Amino acid sequence: GGFGSKIFIYAEEVACVWASKKIGGRPIKWTAERSESFLSDAHGRDHVTHAELAINADGLITGLKVDTTAALGAYLSTFSSCVPTYLYATLLSGQYAIPNIYAEVDTVYTNTAPVDAVRGAGRPEATYVVERIVETAARELKIDPAEFRRKNFIKSFPHQTPVIMCYDAGDYGAALDKALEMADYAGFAARKAESARNGKLRGIGFSAYIEACGIAPSAAIGSLGAGVGLWESAEVRVNPVGTVEVLTGSHSHGQGHETTFAQLVSDRLGIDINNVSVVHGDTDKVQFGMGTYGSRSGAVGMTAISKALDKIEAKAKKVAAAVMEASADDIEFRNGSFTVRGTDKKMAFGEVALSAYVAHKFNSAEIEPGLKETAFHDPANFVFPAGVHICEVEVDADTGVTKVMSYTAVDDFGNVINPMIVE
Repeated sequence: GGFGSKIFIYAEEVACVWASKKIGGRPIKWTAERSESFLSDAHGRDHVTHAELAINADGLITGLKVDTTAALGAYLSTFSSCVPTYLYATLLSGQYAIPNIYAEVDTVYTNTAPVDAVRGAGRPEATYVVERIVETAARELKIDPAEFRRKNFIKSFPHQTPVIMCYDAGDYGAALDKALEMADYAGFAARKAESARNGKLRGIGFSAYIEACGIAPSAAIGSLGAGVGLWESAEVRVNPVGTVEVLTGSHSHGQGHETTFAQLVSDRLGIDINNVSVVHGDTDKVQFGMGTYGSRSGAVGMTAISKALDKIEAKAKKVAAAVMEASADDIEFRNGSFTVRGTDKKMAFGEVALSAYVAHKFNSAEIEPGLKETAFHDPANFVFPAGVHICEVEVDADTGVTKVMSYTAVDDFGNVINPMIVE
């Protein structure tokens, strides 16, 4: 993965281009030392925040006020003004139905490396603020922290927050229930008492997080002054022998696109995954794309591929209908086979692919030969994965040594394409 830090143009990259030109265009290789990267790569976050939470007599949150000072480093980087504002303040509702939220962010220049998008970019900072103050409120009110969260969870969708975002779906209570079960929350009091008998302290903490991923609707980033939208492109080429090439603008650098993108095509077209190749990163072949960052490759990049596959299927049905002398409306496509509804006529996907290029049995004035389609996808909204993490620790009060006794994570990611990659 890149985790944001690979987005930016660093000085050494410009120097390599210059040096390559000086020696006749020969390739230049530059490798950064790990210690050099720690010092000079863009850093992730540097906030000082004061937050206040209002709760009514029924234990419901009525308002949240947040004042944050965010450091940008010594130089303005690519997304540095956006991360502590648009990607931070817009997630301050968390998983909670908070009717009133006020956020003020002041950004300051410092003498450090530039601060920009690394590992979450604004969203983790929002989660930290919200979850710390929610936990503090529950303890001060002497309400069980899990039940205080549950009481204030958003329960109906879509939900419009006061800070721009509109959550499309979620079941936060289910994630909490599963996490409580896995962490044996009911048995925590007994474990705490056992630790006390051994002269140790034991504590438990929650984080009910939400992220805005699938960056980003072009209209949203256009409103921030961006010079281009954040759609994604895809091209699906079906060869005469039935093999498929997918050309995507979502570049892979460790995320496993070669597997998940091929899985999508294999499942949709009913063909062997080994007959699918994914092409990315080759600007001689791939049309312009917007890239990989902000957890967008699945939600945006794969949706573009899915739209191209819709067009492939629609055209293939027309070809199959012509070859089998049927109406396109009567063609059904399932598990890699085209069938004529109500008959025993059928053609395999590979046969239809070949027929699309042979072009003998249909009117090429009505159906263009070949089987290749392109699609672009511009998301209408972000996607909002969420979950609940629970950490239980034991602390030696004399030495301060802390041991993590258990860590539970329940994450709701929607449709999981490849469980191994998620793990």
